[in-house]
Amino acid sequence: MGARYLLDTNTASFLIRGAGPRLQQRLRSVQPSATAISAVTEGELLFGLARKPHAVALHRTVHAFLAHVEVLPWGSEAARCYGALRSGLEAQERPMGALDTMIAAHALATGCTLVTNDQAFARIEGLALEDWVSG
Repeated sequence: MGARYLLDTNTASFLIRGAGPRLQQRLRSVQPSATAISAVTEGELLFGLARKPHAVALHRTVHAFLAHVEVLPWGSEAARCYGALRSGLEAQERPMGALDTMIAAHALATGCTLVTNDQAFARIEGLALEDWVSG
C-alpha cells in the first residue's frame, strides 16, 4: 500500500464546510482508502456538533462525512507516542495543545502523513506533513 494520510481536525473542517479547489484537487488525487481521521478528530467534530444542537444541516453534513471516512482508533501505540511526544515538547518548553499532540502522536504511531495547514505541527521531529489547503 502507498502513503496513508491522516487529516487533522482543521482539514476535516475545511472538507465539511466545502473544500477549496486546492484541497478538492489533492483529495481526488489519492485513493479514498488512503485517507483517514483520528478518533480524536472525530471527537472534536462531535464536540462541535454538541455545541450547536439546532444546526440541523451541519449535523447532517458532519455525520455524512464521518460515514465516508475511516476513523482510526486511538490505541496503546498512539498513547505511547503521545507520552513521549508531550514530554519531549514540554522539556523543550514548546508544548502544544493536548488534542493536537494526540493527533500528531496518532500520525506518528500509524506511520501516516498528517494533512494540516497548522504550522504548529512543524515543530514535531519526524512527523511527515502535507498542507492540502494552502499548498
